Amino acid sequence: MSLPFASRLGNVETSAIRELFKLLGKPGIISFAGGFPDSAMFDVEGLREASAAALAQEPGAALQYGATEGYDPLRQQLAAFEQAKGVQGLQPHELIVTTGSQQALDLLGKTMAGPGDKVIVEGPTFLATIQCFRLYGAELVSAPVDAEGVDVERLEQLVVEHKPKFIYLIPTFGNPSGALLSLERRRRVLELAVRHQVLVVEDDPYGDLWFDRAPPPSLLALSHTVPGSRDWLVHCGSLSKVLAPGLRLGWLVAPPELLAKATMCKQFSDAHTSTFAQATAAQYLRAGRMPATLAHVREVYAQRAQAMGAALQRELGDAVAFTQPQGGLFFWARLTAPGADAAAFAKRAIEQGVAFVPGAPFYARDPDPATLRLSFATADVAKIEEGVARLAQAL
Repeated sequence: MSLPFASRLGNVETSAIRELFKLLGKPGIISFAGGFPDSAMFDVEGLREASAAALAQEPGAALQYGATEGYDPLRQQLAAFEQAKGVQGLQPHELIVTTGSQQALDLLGKTMAGPGDKVIVEGPTFLATIQCFRLYGAELVSAPVDAEGVDVERLEQLVVEHKPKFIYLIPTFGNPSGALLSLERRRRVLELAVRHQVLVVEDDPYGDLWFDRAPPPSLLALSHTVPGSRDWLVHCGSLSKVLAPGLRLGWLVAPPELLAKATMCKQFSDAHTSTFAQATAAQYLRAGRMPATLAHVREVYAQRAQAMGAALQRELGDAVAFTQPQGGLFFWARLTAPGADAAAFAKRAIEQGVAFVPGAPFYARDPDPATLRLSFATADVAKIEEGVARLAQAL
């Protein structure tokens, strides 16, 4: 029997990362494949206290249906969270709470992308974004990325050539590239948006995970320095990487007209994000525990990133090229041997008891088969060193 599925499903395929997880049942395997935080660093006690406070103080609101736009106390806390990072004048009504930042991206796809519409993304970029925008029929165009983020000069050429519906960027510690868009390039992106009147989407799930020094301000925080740019800017935030992904909490800041359309589409999908999760997060943020949580997470991830960089240099040497990340969760590397194939390398690595994600699926166009993504977030230093040694055996 063959069911008459929607034709748009022909534009997408199963996630290469999710498929890889089927291969990870081998006992003792060390995984650098996942893009998730270390559950050992969740502030369980703080979340327990926050959930108890939500039930004690506002049980009706925490357990009842809620507004599609989000639970007001959480919207207030999120606006304050952004203001503390330099975003001037952000008001709670200027953002909506989403079921993870992934839903924010899906709402953008629903509201802005249609069959044949051009959307510019980074090459490489977040795999789920490629799948999401293609599901709605968008034609994706790749802008090249280096260690300082997207090549703005090439980006502007692509804007002129393709006249996209919007541009999607991860300026701060991108997934998978780990790239950090420089301050100068950030200003140029905002100026480009105003000059060409093109919407720029800033996805920022990793911006708080910096190591030695804070990154440049987000595009949202910089927007007050570029007149008119706020009108052409969307910002997606998330608590998944800094608090707990199980809460499924993100937020979307957008121009009023787009925010209204996104809210309407959210009504069709889940009515509202879990009010209990929102009330818990609001209590947590109000309690002031986030700064200490972030300080601890940054310290641990910085140690692991340093350990992975040193191990890659020691064990693989010139066989792999990479830039040491300054934050986030990932190393983006490239095999240097002529004709190298990271997918074949990944299969050999599994046999040696270590997993990573080949880089080709992260490209919307013209994939580089020699690239790969390694996450240091969930393995301690000893496992990182052992895992990289296994990678060397798989070369």
